[in-house]
Amino acid sequence: MTLRTLDDAGDLAGLRVFVRADLNVPLQDGRVADDLRIRATVPTLTELLERGASIVIASHLGRPGGHPSDDLRLAPVADRLTELLGHDVMPLDDVVGPDVEAVTNHLEAGDVALLENLRFDPGEEANDAAFAGRLAELADAYVDDAFGAIHRAHASVDALPDLMRSSGRAAVAGRLVEREVEVLSTLLHEPDRPYVAILGGAKVSDKLAVIDSLIDRVDALLIGGAMAFTLIAADGGEVANSLVERDRFDDVRAARARAAERGVLIEVPQDVVAPRRQCQSLTRHSLLR
Repeated sequence: MTLRTLDDAGDLAGLRVFVRADLNVPLQDGRVADDLRIRATVPTLTELLERGASIVIASHLGRPGGHPSDDLRLAPVADRLTELLGHDVMPLDDVVGPDVEAVTNHLEAGDVALLENLRFDPGEEANDAAFAGRLAELADAYVDDAFGAIHRAHASVDALPDLMRSSGRAAVAGRLVEREVEVLSTLLHEPDRPYVAILGGAKVSDKLAVIDSLIDRVDALLIGGAMAFTLIAADGGEVANSLVERDRFDDVRAARARAAERGVLIEVPQDVVAPRRQCQSLTRHSLLR
């Protein structure tokens, strides 16, 4: 399959472009604590502005469960994006609805609006076609620059681009997604050896398919983040009150066994940084295998 990119989007001057970005960044005291993901999408946004488009940016933030949560609003992200982009980014108070449409219907070339957290609406994670249809009303073209969310069957990354294409509107990948796909293609087909992959995240269940696929390709797999605790606990390690998916013990043991058969090394952390309340029961010794 050929990846359609901004080079295939045609003339965007005067068009409203819906950009699905991954702005799922940590917030602290009402400010962005780590802006790496915001920086990653700036090249795509800058190019769209240079091509004369107006932009409607959309992203999720955290896991609000389909309803608004004041500590997961995107206004702080809009502030930081304004600084990095060197261009005003207008945060909206809702995801869809009359007030949002009133703004997006009157965007002019160079205007940038940021929708409220997509996951405030249950239609996002449900991949609801009606919700995707309301998002489609906000733009004339679609760009997916959310590499970290591109695998999810959620409305803004699945139903929406399908709807845009079926209605004759452009739906393409942004520069971040394009670059990541190029890198991954090289790693899949012509990797240098030894080939080491590093995985992180909160839940191992979200990554089991990736782990299974990587075992067939890599020489070593380094697993960090909270997901590592499930692997440690499955091997009998003490992890105190850390996140553990006990229903996945058999899966991770099977993955370890298959990796051993193929001579693939799977490593988890021997040291962790833990909150003070956990330090009495979570020690370096407890994590050594």
